[in-house]
Parts: sequence; C-alpha cells; structure tokens
Amino acid sequence: MEDHHCGASLFPTSTLIPVTTICIFLFIIGVTGNTMTILIIQRFKDMKTTTNLYLSSMAISDLVIFLSLPFDLYRLWKYVPWIFGEFVCRLSHYINEGCTNATILHITVLSMERYLAICFPFKAKAAITKRRVKYVILALWGFALLSAAPMFFLMGVEYENETMPDPGSRQCKHTRYAIESGLLHTTIWVSTAYFFCPMFCLLFLYGSIGRKLWKSRHELHGPNAAARQKVNRQTVKILAVVVSVFAICWLPYHIGRFLFTHVDDYHSARLSQNFNVASMVLFYLSASVNPVLYNLMSNKYRSAVKRLFLLPRGYQGTNRRHISTRDDITETLNGVKETMMTEDD
Repeated sequence: MEDHHCGASLFPTSTLIPVTTICIFLFIIGVTGNTMTILIIQRFKDMKTTTNLYLSSMAISDLVIFLSLPFDLYRLWKYVPWIFGEFVCRLSHYINEGCTNATILHITVLSMERYLAICFPFKAKAAITKRRVKYVILALWGFALLSAAPMFFLMGVEYENETMPDPGSRQCKHTRYAIESGLLHTTIWVSTAYFFCPMFCLLFLYGSIGRKLWKSRHELHGPNAAARQKVNRQTVKILAVVVSVFAICWLPYHIGRFLFTHVDDYHSARLSQNFNVASMVLFYLSASVNPVLYNLMSNKYRSAVKRLFLLPRGYQGTNRRHISTRDDITETLNGVKETMMTEDD
C-alpha cells in the first residue's frame, strides 16, 4: 500500500491533506462570505427586510459552526489523545448540532414565507412583518438549541480501558452510557427527522410554487409577457438549486450517522468512517455556500457588496434602486412586477 497513515489518525495522508485543504478553503470562504452578509444587512437600511433577517440569522449560525472546524481537523489528524478537555468536547458537538438545527429550521420557515408571498401575496403582506419575524427567529433559535441539548450529555471524553484510564487513549466520542442506554440511537433518529421532515416540506412548498407559476404562465399579458415567462423559467432552476444543495449537503451526514449505528465488522466501520469524512466536508460546505449562491443569483446582493466596500462609511443606502435581496428573490419568483411585495414594519 502506497498510502501511509499519519500518527494516530484513522486515515492515510492521501486523504488527510486534500480534506484539510478543502476545509481551510471553505473556512476562508464561509467566514468572509457570512461576515459580509451580516454587515450588509445590518449596515444598509434598505437591506433590512424580513427575508434578509432570516438570512442574517442563518449567517450567524454558519459563522458559529466554523468555530468547531479546528477541533474536527485535530480529530481527523490525531484521533487520540483528545487534549482539549471534557467541556470543549461536549460544547463543540452541542454547537454543531444546535446550529445545524437552527439553519434547517430557518431554511424551512423562510421557504414557507416565500410560499405565502407567492401563492397568497395579499395575506402575506399583512401577516409577515419585521417585528413578527424577529420573534419567530428567537423561537427558532430557542427550539434548535433546546432540541440539541441531549448532545451535550451524550458526548464526552472516553478511555480505551475505563478501569485503568490511560491519558494517551483519551477520545472525544459518544459515551458508553449513551450507546448502551439507547439514547444515542434515539437522538440520531430525532436528528434524522430534522433532515427528512424539512426536506419533504421543501419539496411540497417549492412544488406548489412551481405549479402556481406554471398555471399562471398564460395569465401574463402585455409587452413584457415574454420576459416574465423567461423569469419564471429561471425561477424553476433556482428552486431546483435550492433543494438540490440542501439534499446534497445534508444527506451524506445522516447516512453516515445511520451507518455508525449499524457497524458490526471492519468493512462497515471503514464505510462509516469514509462517509463521516465526506459528510464533514459537505457540512462545512453548507455553512459556506449561501453567500456564494446570493452572489450568483442576486444582482442586488452584488451591488450591496460593492456599496459595502466602495462607498463612504456614513452612507446608508436609501436609494430605492438598490432594493433588498428579498425584493430581488420576490421579483424572480413572482415574475410579475405588480405583485412584488414591499416591506412593512
């Protein structure tokens, strides 16, 4: 075998080096992009829309997720011994789980808002306000952190031989009590529900949005009808990207967890470990990809980035031609200028 293992790592250097390089690249992109998203939304008044409040909260979640990356890379290169102590072991896994839950909940609620704005625009305009959205965001964070609380107690520092603990064998992993009591298995199923339930919800919501746009395609009249139909076709592509990115980034994560609970021989253990590495990369990809998507799909987001770096510090961006990312998304999804949503406090 040409591959050589590095120290106490479970993986060869041919895996460790590219995975580490990719994760560092994602760290730079994710921290930079999410920080810019937060600054843009907080600095420019016209960007403080209800949808952007969700996006800003998601950016905070993604930034916090990257706090755990150094510890994951350490465990990747040196599985034993764990040198950061019991509290850091528990806290890093709790943060990952809590922020993961928060991000998924934000995506789901944001999709519900888009569904209401497109399918029931007048009701949505009256019901969706900034104040209510702020309360919803607080509730989402509270529920996400509360539902992740078991991870703080199911993880810990374990020794290879508990009767004669050897400091050189310390591992940050699921505790024996968590495995033997069945609590770990239950927690994994609850976590899996966090993926599949929102996924089915997204498929239903975006399917309904697509059906609404398809049915209304013949209702578009006037000189701009062709342009509106083009916008509608672009909308279908955007929706496909949203759902696909969500599925690609999170499905291996849950497959890896499922495989972990059914490890009974060497080959299944290796398969589980390989899935865990792939899911780790995709996990951090999901935390860094949103700002990239905003740049690719939103001219107004790119404009806001230029305003952030090029214009004087005191400028607050009140010019109406620089409307928000929400208005940009709404324009794309609706395809009809007359039904575009405006912001209400």
